[in-house]
Amino acid sequence: MPFDKQTSLASPTGAELNLYVKHAEAKPRAVVQINHGLAEHAARYARFADYLAPRGFHVYAHDHRGHGATKAPDAPLGKFADSDGIAKVIADVDAVHDLIAKEHPGLPVIAFGHSLGASIALNFVLRHSQRVHAAAIWNGNFSQGLLGQLALLILGWERMRLGSDVPSRLLPKLTFQAWGKAVPNHRTLFDWLSRDTAEVDKYVADPLCGWDASISMWRDVVNMAQHAGKDSSFAAVRHDLPVNLIGGEKDPASDYGKAINHLAKRMRAMGFLNLVSKVYAGTRHESLNEINRDTVMNDFAAWADSVLKS
Repeated sequence: MPFDKQTSLASPTGAELNLYVKHAEAKPRAVVQINHGLAEHAARYARFADYLAPRGFHVYAHDHRGHGATKAPDAPLGKFADSDGIAKVIADVDAVHDLIAKEHPGLPVIAFGHSLGASIALNFVLRHSQRVHAAAIWNGNFSQGLLGQLALLILGWERMRLGSDVPSRLLPKLTFQAWGKAVPNHRTLFDWLSRDTAEVDKYVADPLCGWDASISMWRDVVNMAQHAGKDSSFAAVRHDLPVNLIGGEKDPASDYGKAINHLAKRMRAMGFLNLVSKVYAGTRHESLNEINRDTVMNDFAAWADSVLKS
């Protein structure tokens, strides 16, 4: 079923955020604030919201700048902003969080993010860990190292030749397209997303999915991940924050789950001990659209139950 409500929220950044809301269908226990991934949109999380609502969770999910139906003067599809894109994306998340606090005062908030949304959610938590009860960081990669530096060099070269606002010609070939070609006997270049062919076909048919991001958006995406890849960035995060890290063994975007394990190891070494992590066998990038999604959602609900009781 679709979300209960689709509305528009004016962000201080100047964006009109397209926002979806699903109300809890049992006694409200918490709010899950969803951050979607790159080149997709929040409406794709309706099934997850349908799963959470009967379990007492309100769900809020907005389209990021340059995605879906969100509008901003400096953010057409594929671009975060003319400048300060990362700061504006995080400020938009903050605006949704403020709305949640206004509409549901006192209810715990779980910051949830998938892929690029994992990076956005984590960067929000790095700044505002006191404002969230827990964080679920799924299918991200914060261990890019030299590859991340190489990506920034490529993007810098492209920017000098082409400008910032046009789609990158090389990054899609090195990421989405390369990942698709690496899947044995692939039907499409998006088979790396899921083993569920119906879900892949829906993604391919969706005009708001799978587009090529601008050079400036790619730079923001890489820089955001690089920032979260530094231990020093976690200095202000409270160590008792419950954290849920999820990945897939067959997900090239997270280096086949290795990036999830690396983040878990880093965070535990920094003293974040209220942390659970799991890399699901055989699972590709979109955990919530995979053939084992029921198991993944049940595990999330069990984790959320445990952190709300603690």
